[in-house]
Amino acid sequence: MMVVTGATGNVGRPLVRALAEAGERVTAVSRGKAPVDLPHGARHVRADLAEPESLRPAFDGAEALFLHDGGAGGHGLDPRAIVDVAKDVGIRRVVLLSSQGVATRPESPSHGGVMRAIEDAVRESGLTWTILRAGAFASNAYAWTGSVRAERTVAAPYGDVGLPLIDPDDIAEVAAVALRKDEHTGRVYELTGPAAVTPRRQAEAIGAALGEPVRFVELTRAEAYARMTAFMPEPVVETSLAVLGEPNAAELRVSPDVEHVLGRAPRTFAEWARRNVDAFR
Repeated sequence: MMVVTGATGNVGRPLVRALAEAGERVTAVSRGKAPVDLPHGARHVRADLAEPESLRPAFDGAEALFLHDGGAGGHGLDPRAIVDVAKDVGIRRVVLLSSQGVATRPESPSHGGVMRAIEDAVRESGLTWTILRAGAFASNAYAWTGSVRAERTVAAPYGDVGLPLIDPDDIAEVAAVALRKDEHTGRVYELTGPAAVTPRRQAEAIGAALGEPVRFVELTRAEAYARMTAFMPEPVVETSLAVLGEPNAAELRVSPDVEHVLGRAPRTFAEWARRNVDAFR
């Protein structure tokens, strides 16, 4: 059996589906109370990574674990306690969804600090491990659903600065392979999309998927900061704005790792927009 934490998120949902379709028994773990739509062959257990002992019923009988904090940036977690519970119940393999920022922004408290600590806990656990360092997600564009639906506008800072956004479904497919195959043991994969795409171009791609124009509105850094701190911890916002506004060479690099693992190029942002267009209607 395989356990997927963060199972209701943008990576967790397609990962649960991919594992179930491959014939694996899957336990989907989330802490929310909303109903969870699961594929055949998967069960749901409510548990909270912030309370490691609550994970025992979900981990019991499992052989492999996909570890993801559900988008909290690792804040408030005791990663060594989580790993200890996993080891105690017999889990042998961990695939960790980490962040590209561990390597590209080591000075950041949220990436070089918190996420590095989670990576270290996994590496030093004595378990078999694979680490997936993902770049910026294409699904961050969901933040624009309200304005696109209401006004056909996208508002963002740094409109002409691009990053190679990664489709969460590609992360999920790489994770499914790493959970099931020994050859990825001890590897650190950097996951990016196939090319840099700016916020202005993202708006155009969403408009093309909708079949009508979407206007781009450029925010100042201060305006973006105020919006982002409404739903993200301040250290994460600071790092995110630095990456969005002044990406370094490592953050602009298109990684070959998705293609190496999956045998195909990563999906484009335009493909992501077409597949998820109903969210913007």
